[in-house]
Amino acid sequence: MESGNLTWVSEFVFLGLSQTQALYLFLFLVFLFVYTTTVMANLLVMVTVTSDPRLQTPMYFLLQNLAVIDLCYSTVTAPKMLVDFFHETKTISYQGCMAQIFFFHLLGGGTVFLLSVMAYDRYIAISRPLHYAIIMNTRMCVGLVVAAWVGGFVHSVVQLVLMLPLPFCGPNILDSFYCDVPQVLRLACTDTSLLEFLMISNSGVLVLIWFLLLLTSYTLILVTLRSHSGQARRKAASTCTTHIIVMSMSFIPGIYIYTRPFSSFPMYKAVSVSYTVLTPMLNPIIYTLRNQEMQAAMKRLGKRPVIFSRE
Repeated sequence: MESGNLTWVSEFVFLGLSQTQALYLFLFLVFLFVYTTTVMANLLVMVTVTSDPRLQTPMYFLLQNLAVIDLCYSTVTAPKMLVDFFHETKTISYQGCMAQIFFFHLLGGGTVFLLSVMAYDRYIAISRPLHYAIIMNTRMCVGLVVAAWVGGFVHSVVQLVLMLPLPFCGPNILDSFYCDVPQVLRLACTDTSLLEFLMISNSGVLVLIWFLLLLTSYTLILVTLRSHSGQARRKAASTCTTHIIVMSMSFIPGIYIYTRPFSSFPMYKAVSVSYTVLTPMLNPIIYTLRNQEMQAAMKRLGKRPVIFSRE
């Protein structure tokens, strides 16, 4: 291509989750329920942590920020997907596609880094309990959360910098329901072998290594718990197990998609749905069901009287 920085395609066409129109209403209702539950569950976590003085600790501050990311993350793809169920031709502009890629990787990268921060928080709480309050002070917590967002931003900018110069001069059909690098990269009118390698290194291999390191760290934490008393050990083990479940739900689908060549494979849509739509809904539910303090705080929140002011 002589003009590698020109774009002829003004929009992309999604094939969506299914080509059977008879399923559209059913799928719409299912994913509307999932998205509504995601919004309500994450908002409930945010309000509960904010309003309950007993939850003003680093762990719940980080959990609250995870709820913010999950809420935004699901909103990047779910509303567009729901609207598209009512359109026979599902399109997105080139600019909208690039914006979706940017925010998708910003929030996805932020999730990865925030889960790492949460692992560090649990390590300090269990290995150095006497110094926990000093180490994980307010400034440290805010700094770690900001660092997670900055990490996600840098990761997303790298993806976009590699994507924007590509020419799209013909094919514009995406066998998906949202824009992401593997699908869009295949439509470029140029050789993308090097870019594919860079993308796999930047996303897939990095996430795989990160996941293995975090899994190792949680294993070491669980081993350290042997020296704790029975009640403290059970509580800490339950918290770490919850973190491992949430971490696995976020990392494994990403590893499955981004560590392989960017080619079509049968499970792509199912895996994509799991970590773009289902995981943001399940995260707050898992933390709530496995955390007695959160359950108690929600009960206290439900018992609070509603005060109406008269003007």
